[in-house]
Amino acid sequence: MKASEILKPTFWKVVSVIIVTMGLFSTYFRFSRGLGATTNLHDTVPWGLWIGFDFLGVGLAAAGFTIAATVHIFHIHKFEPLVRPAILTAFLGYSVVVCLLVVDLGRPENFWHPLVMWNIHSVMFEITWCLICYTTVLMLEFAPVVLEKFNFKAPIKILKMISIPIVIAGVLFSTLHQSSFGSLYLIVPGKLHPLWYSSLLPVHFYISCIAAGLSMIIFESFLIARSFTKEDGFYNTGLQMDVLSGAAFAVLIALIAGFLLKIYDFVENGKLIYLTIFSTETYLFDLEIILGTILPIYVLSFRKFREDKKWLYIISIFVISGLILNRLNVSITGLAASSGVNYFPSFDEISITMMLVVLALFAFRLIAKYFPLFVNEESEDPVNGRVQINHNY
Repeated sequence: MKASEILKPTFWKVVSVIIVTMGLFSTYFRFSRGLGATTNLHDTVPWGLWIGFDFLGVGLAAAGFTIAATVHIFHIHKFEPLVRPAILTAFLGYSVVVCLLVVDLGRPENFWHPLVMWNIHSVMFEITWCLICYTTVLMLEFAPVVLEKFNFKAPIKILKMISIPIVIAGVLFSTLHQSSFGSLYLIVPGKLHPLWYSSLLPVHFYISCIAAGLSMIIFESFLIARSFTKEDGFYNTGLQMDVLSGAAFAVLIALIAGFLLKIYDFVENGKLIYLTIFSTETYLFDLEIILGTILPIYVLSFRKFREDKKWLYIISIFVISGLILNRLNVSITGLAASSGVNYFPSFDEISITMMLVVLALFAFRLIAKYFPLFVNEESEDPVNGRVQINHNY
């Protein structure tokens, strides 16, 4: 890409620059003035938008361990083209989470304390270490993409030798991390609204993140195809429709499993009565279920829609929106009544969050443009001479 093309102004480039600029100013104010002066957080509502987006970022990153395990452990190589985009999505998602956690700390200079001050009885301690370990695993899993670009053969061989243990470690850490976010809210049974509180909350979090993570890959694939090609971009980027259709079917299975589990939870624990109460919580819960679960299940049940790239794109937005609503409902809406305080994020909270999202999207597009991210055709293995899949455009 030429410098003139990069600097050429477009609507979305201008919007992105404005968002990042405002985010940088908000970040400066946050660290110079403190949380109290720049956020609407306080002792009654200590967790707000940033924690909600932490849950969201981790949830959307779930495709990383799901696809990696499917291909490298269960040897279902049909989904090989999705491995690298999934790992990159996971890495960028976790990077956003790390940045938000540091911003959200009252004493950010003490971020290193969990590394040396262990509290094995704390869920937060387990979450912190899973975050650190899985981010490290994602770096190792994505390293071959960078090494191939610069033709570093020796490190690639080493990483290939330890690839299976790395993938297994990634599945372990991510599984613990995804479910632990749900476990975090098990300690507030009297505060979290019954529509969301459940002893099965860790399982709900785990299943929902699988569906949303795979949907994120479909969503990104469509955007990348639109960005880099004027033809049927799925084929030009190597993401064949049969691969995306297979991922959509996996989304359908995960959504059905999560919905059936939720029905069981409501019936078993006598929570159906809460669906008949007219309240803000009920309306948002209904929107979450209809938008993120019922509509996608209905549409994806038809094969013709699973094989239509436009419908896949639309449904991926629905599923992702459902996850956004769920995580924000659990972390904010579900606790509002018990706190007795109305919370809405400040301008600085929104600005910093939007800045990190824009930077993550820009990083994905930049890496997809200049590094071998997508599978396209077969070629000679640069390391050991065997025929392998070429991940260049």
